[in-house]
Amino acid sequence: MRRNLRFIWILFKLKLSHLMVFRLSFFGAFFADGILFLIQLLVFSAIYGNVDMIGNWNQAQMIIFIGTFSLINAISMVLAFFGINQLPNKIKSGALDHYLTKPISPLLRLSFESIDLGSIPLIVLAMVLIAYGISISGIILTFTSVAGYIVLVILMTILWYDVELIIRTIPFFVVSGTAITRVEELLELCFRVPGILFKGVYKIVFYFILPYGIMATVPTQFISNTITTWELAYGVGIVLLFTVFTIWLWRFGVSHYKSASS
Repeated sequence: MRRNLRFIWILFKLKLSHLMVFRLSFFGAFFADGILFLIQLLVFSAIYGNVDMIGNWNQAQMIIFIGTFSLINAISMVLAFFGINQLPNKIKSGALDHYLTKPISPLLRLSFESIDLGSIPLIVLAMVLIAYGISISGIILTFTSVAGYIVLVILMTILWYDVELIIRTIPFFVVSGTAITRVEELLELCFRVPGILFKGVYKIVFYFILPYGIMATVPTQFISNTITTWELAYGVGIVLLFTVFTIWLWRFGVSHYKSASS
C-alpha cells in the first residue's frame, strides 16, 4: 500500500511539474469545466426553480443533490477519469503492453497517470453549492452526519470508478467498444436524476445493474436525514459488490488480452 501511494504521489508531482510549464492548460481546463458547471446550474434552475417538490424532496435537498453529483464528478475528473478513459484505445492498439511489463500495478498507473488538476476548482464550487443547500434546508449538522456524508461521497466515487472501468474493459472481449461507450454517455444522464424518482424496472436497472441512481442520492439522503437503515446498508453493499466484481473482471480481461506482440 505504501509503495502504491508513493507511486501515486510521484505521478501527481510529475503532473504538477508539467502544469507549471504549460500553465494555460490548467486555466483552459478550469474554464471549460467551469462553463459546463454553470450551464448545469442554469438547466437545473430552470427545471427545479418552478416547483416546490421533486418526488418527496424539497428544493434544498435538490440543491444538495446537484452539489453532490457535481462533487463526485469533479473528484472523478481530477483523479481517474482521463486515465481509464483511454483504456479501450490502449487495448485496441496494443499500447497496454507497456503497462503490463512494468513493475507496478498496470491498473494503478492507468488510473492515475492522467490526473486533471484543472478540475480541482470544481470541487470547491460543488462544496459551496452543498453548503448553500444545507444552510437553507435548516439541517442541523453533527460530526456523525458530516463524517458519514464524506465517507459516502468517497464510496460513491469508488462506485463511479467501478462502473466506468467495467464498461471500458469490454474491449478485452470484443473487437470495439466504441458503441458501448457512446451509450454510456446517455446512461450517465441518470447520474444527474434523483434515484427517488426511479420506479419499477428503472429502479432495478439504475439501482443494481447500472447503479447511477444511488451515487448522489444516498449521500444526499444521509446528510438530510431521510435515509433508512436498509437504504444505507444497500448503498455500502453495492459498492463492495461492484468493487470485487470490477477487480475480478479486470484480471479476467487482462488474462484474455491479445497483446501487440502476440
